[in-house]
Formats: sequence, structure tokens, C-alpha cells
Amino acid sequence: MRQILSFFIIILVGFGSVAFKAQAQDVKTDLLIVGGGASGTTAGVQAARMGTKVLMIEETEWLGGMLTSAGVAAIDGNHQMPSGLWGEFRQKLYNYYGGPAAVETGWVSNTLFEPSVGNRLLKELANEKNLTIWYNTAWQDVKKHGKVWRVTVKNGKKKKVIEAKLIIDATELGDVMAKVGAKYDLGMDSRQETGEAYAPEKANDIVQDLTYVVVLKDYGKGTDKTIKKPAGYNPKEFDCACDVSDPAADGGPNKNCLQMMGYGRLPNNKYMINWPKCGNDIYLNIVEKTPAQRTEALKEAKLHTLRFLYYLQTELGFKNFGIAEDEFPTTDHLPMIPYHRESRRVKGLAQLAVHHVANPFDQKEAYYRTGIAVGDYTIDHHHLKNPAAPNIEFIKIKVPSYNVPLGSLIPQEVGGLIVAEKSIGVTNIVNGATRLQPVVLGLGQAAGALAAVALRNNVQPREVSIREVQQALLASKAFIMPYIDVKPQDPHFAALQRIGATGILKGTGVAYKWANQTWFYPERPISEHELASGLKTYYPEQLKTFQASGANLTLKTLGEMLTAVNPAVTYDTIVAQWPSLGITAPAAPATELNRRQAAVIVDRFLNPFSLPVDFKGHLKTQGVSLKTNEKL
Repeated sequence: MRQILSFFIIILVGFGSVAFKAQAQDVKTDLLIVGGGASGTTAGVQAARMGTKVLMIEETEWLGGMLTSAGVAAIDGNHQMPSGLWGEFRQKLYNYYGGPAAVETGWVSNTLFEPSVGNRLLKELANEKNLTIWYNTAWQDVKKHGKVWRVTVKNGKKKKVIEAKLIIDATELGDVMAKVGAKYDLGMDSRQETGEAYAPEKANDIVQDLTYVVVLKDYGKGTDKTIKKPAGYNPKEFDCACDVSDPAADGGPNKNCLQMMGYGRLPNNKYMINWPKCGNDIYLNIVEKTPAQRTEALKEAKLHTLRFLYYLQTELGFKNFGIAEDEFPTTDHLPMIPYHRESRRVKGLAQLAVHHVANPFDQKEAYYRTGIAVGDYTIDHHHLKNPAAPNIEFIKIKVPSYNVPLGSLIPQEVGGLIVAEKSIGVTNIVNGATRLQPVVLGLGQAAGALAAVALRNNVQPREVSIREVQQALLASKAFIMPYIDVKPQDPHFAALQRIGATGILKGTGVAYKWANQTWFYPERPISEHELASGLKTYYPEQLKTFQASGANLTLKTLGEMLTAVNPAVTYDTIVAQWPSLGITAPAAPATELNRRQAAVIVDRFLNPFSLPVDFKGHLKTQGVSLKTNEKL
């Protein structure tokens, strides 16, 4: 009996040893990023550069998501705002191809590139010592255990468990946030809920058309690369494919087949086929389907693209254009994933709506003060392939360039989670602008900065200092305000961005074609009244009795304003530090200042940016929001 008992003890110890070894094989990291797409890549790079230990998992063997793996290798927007890592990536493209002109190959964009090249350059960008990437790895389950997440992943036949303090959901469709119970919206919102006049009366589950892109190559005159006639081919489906008229402008159809083909012309005689009008857009709402169901449904999207290709080759005569076989590592040479224009949208601490974009300085929520990514593309929705979609002319909604609030990345209720990609807290209408590539790259960089700040301070994302996150982004030459006329190379870039984010000096927004604008006008003269009015929003008691005229602001008067706010700051104090301010004007009492100079001086001597704001952009003092007088 004793021998039998000893035997069982040995067996149990052995099992315990096996269990211990299995547990020991679990991987621990500070930050786990699920998805190596556009936002996942920049999130990983930013967090790693800030000293965070990062592990990223990606289902394909590429980085870049919609930029590369989906083949949408034409950047829409932000050409005049090369923010942070988007600017770094663009510079890599310039260096590789030989300058800006070498990537201005198609008329849809100022920056076009081969997807395979984009992947290689993003991998160069992601070569950070604190960043580990597991390719060909899919997540299977995620659960919270105390304060940490345990995520089961599969690479080939191998399963592993990753333990992480914080997760960034950078999946294409917001799958992780849905799994862990974050509340979200999907489809069109009702106008009663969002207050947007353009929204439909009732909410629905209609999402934008998706596209299975194909990259073609011109194999030369006389070459016939015509594919086999695809099943279900009907040439009438593509009758209006050559209509290149601008939907944002008035006017009738403009038929030009050669121009249509040049839409997405890439370097090295390649062509991105991502065409909405009677092209390869298709309506498929696969967001809530299982991975297996999505794969099955996407067969129709691929087939639809092949039908369009066959039409181009046979009806339009582009027989020498065949599928590029040197782009994607797939058996059919099509992209690894489709181009999703829409995802689940988290119910976040901030919900950016059209009115916030159109008139940011006139809303009860001062979201602009909490900005962490910028965009200038117009509100662009694709609904031509779904006859059930409401007939809304989204493209006619005129807005300036804008910024996205930090609270849009943070779920209302689930802790330890940050949301990126197209799954942020915006309305369905606004998603038509925030879905574009440079915005998503910026959102990822912001998510990485948010994660790094939260982990550094051992707090939840909802508890971070918004200003600390913004300052980290500014240190990385990222825009937090969408000022087209203040570039990262400007010596006062950070100061003007900070003052803009306080609202003390406001920008001027312009709805302009496909590249909306907001101008700071740094060289414009500033009046006493303009600056005093802005300062009073931060220092109402100190400036209560200060009388400002409409005359141009002088250095002497500015010194008096600053002294009223802080008696330690005087005209002489400013003059003593004048050489370090980088201002070329003379330090004399009668010197008239412009907006740049006033912003730089206020930033240096009052530092209003250091005053904390909440996720609605309201000023806080001693734990109370000045706007709502609510305890935080």
C-alpha cells in the first residue's frame, strides 16, 4: 500500500512538474498589441521608443495592414501634415524611390508605393530593441486575471499564453474589444443619438463597402495577360467604371478610361485597383461573423475583383495589365486581407461627432484640447454597392481639418485596454474621415504613447495626464493640432501646438476640396483684445480687471498681462530671456508682436499647457472640472 501511495505521489509530482514547465513557457510583457496593421505598427514603435517592453502579434507575415497587406498603397490626406511616424515613413519612401516626385505617380494621392516596399520599410521602422513581433500568429482567447490579461495565441500548431499588463486592440475590426465586453456601435447612428443633421432618422447596421484590392502590372505592349473568365461575370455591372467625375464637385459624368486606370498608378508600372464607381467595391458586412465565416464570405469579394479585372482586360482593352506576381506572398497573388473601411466603434470617453469637427471651438466639449492625431481628408463614405443604404451625400458635408481626442481611444468601462485602428470612439459619419491611412497611423502612435505613459505611472489609461501623452507626441514631432502652416521643422512647432491646444489662440478652419485646412497664421499681428480674451479663459480672476484695447499687442502690454497673471513675470524677466526665445524682433517696449511671438512668450512664462484638462477638454483645478464643477 505504501509503495502504491509513493507511486501516485511520484506521478502527481511529475504532473505538477509538467504543469510548472507549461506555466513557465508563458510569455510576459508590459504591453501586448494585437494586430500589426497601420496603427499596431506605429503603436509598437512609439511605445518601444518610450522604453516600454512591447510584444506585437500579427496574423500575416507583413506589417502595415491596409497600407500593405490590403494593398491600399496610396496615402489619402495629411500631405501637408507629416505628423510623427507618418512623416518618418513617408521620408523612407522618398529615400527609397528618389524623392517626392517619384511617388506622385497616381492622381488619387501625393504618395503611392508598392505594397511590398511599404512592408519592408515599416519593418525597418519597427526595428526597435524594446519591440518583439510574432508574425503568422493569431489570437484565440483573451481573459482578465486580476490586473493582467492572459491571451492565448496560435502560431502554426503551437499555442502560447501571453500575459500582459495592457492591451492595444489594433485589429482590423475591433475584435478584441468586442471579446472582452467593451460597448460599441456598428453601422449608422441615428441623428437623435448623435445630434448630427446628416445622420439617418433611425440607426441601422449598414457599414461601408469594402474592397478586395488587386495590384496589376503593365507587362508591356503586345502582352496578353487576360485571366480566365470568372464565374458570374456580367459586363453591365461595370458600365460606368470610366466615370472619373469628382463626387465632391458639381458637374456631370466625365468618362475617361485611361484616367480611371491612372487613379492608383504606383511606381514601377504597377496599378492599385481600388475603384468605387462600377468597380471592385462590394457590400459585405462581415464584422460580426466568425473568422471561418469571414473567409468564406470574402471569396465573393475576391471573385468580384477578378470580374472587374476581366472587364478591364476584355471590354476596355487593357490586356497587357496582369496581376503583379512579385507583390503579395499568396498563391493567387491577391492581398492577404481586404480593405475594411469600417469597423466596430468603441463607446469611448470621448465620442467625436461632425459638429466637433466642423466647429471645434464652439462645442460644450472642448475635445480639440485633448487632440492626439490629426486629419484633413474630407468625409468620404462608400455606399454605392448597397441599395439599402440611405441616400446621404456625405461628401457634401463641409468640415475643416481636425484632431481626434484622446478619450476616443479609451473604452468607457473596460480597464487595461486601448483601442486603435478604425475602432475608436467616433460617429459613423466622422469615421468617413478618421478611417484614412495617415490618421490611423497617428492614432496608433497616440495609442503607443498613451500605453507608455500609463505603464510608466502605473495607472489605467483613463487616469493618465492628457498633457503628458500630448507632450510625448510633440517630442516625437507629431501634430496634436491640425495647423497646416506650422511644420515639425519649425523651431517653435511644439510651443505653437501647445498654445493651440489650450485654445488661448485659436486656428482658422477652412473646408477645402479633398485636403481641408486649419491655419494658425503665426506671422499675423495680434491685438491686445485677442490675447487677453484667450488668457481670460485660463486666468479669469487674475485678469478680471485688465482692460485691453483693439490695438496691436506690444511687448510692454504683454508684459503687463503676464505680470497680472503671475507677479514674478515682468517685462524685464521677458527681456532677460529674450535671446533664448528664438524671436528675431527687438526686445523693446514698443515692439509689436505677432501670433507666433505672443504664443512663444506665453508658453515659456505662463506655461498654460501644464494646467490639466479632463477628457472633455475642460480645465481642472484641485480635482474639479472648471466647466462642469464635477469632481473627477
